[in-house]
Amino acid sequence: YKEVVLEGYGQHGVAVLVECTTDNNNRTVANVRSYFSKTDGSLGTTGMLDFLFDRKSIFKVKNKEGLDLEELELELIDFGVDDVFLDEETDLINIYGEFTSYGDVQKYLEENDFEIDNSGFERIPTDTKKLSEEQAADVDKLLEKLEEDDDVQNVYHTMQESTD
Repeated sequence: YKEVVLEGYGQHGVAVLVECTTDNNNRTVANVRSYFSKTDGSLGTTGMLDFLFDRKSIFKVKNKEGLDLEELELELIDFGVDDVFLDEETDLINIYGEFTSYGDVQKYLEENDFEIDNSGFERIPTDTKKLSEEQAADVDKLLEKLEEDDDVQNVYHTMQESTD
């Protein structure tokens, strides 16, 4: 299997970056291209949208009784972390850091007995595009088609998430 990153624009100028894992590159590219075409978008060339996303490492760790998040963030800044916050819904601490700091942050968390719920990499849009409800529904059609594909691992976009 090979990892492939495909990039394009959905309707209303929303940039879409698609991470795939495939054993047949031609099939995957053809499928992704068809999803873009069927939803009035267009598949572009590799690297054309990379600058619109920051690649970050992310850790989700179990919250500890009496933990001071500000103190933890100050500790982790030296390891390349830019954001530490508690997700109230899951009671997990989210830690976002530089892509290159993944190993250092993981080592710190393990040495300090943090229980890592999950970790990985995300692409965070540097700028988002606000759309009307109808426009967002148009773009959602593309995103749903992409996410249903077996070869597609992650889909990132620059559409601003609704705050309903």
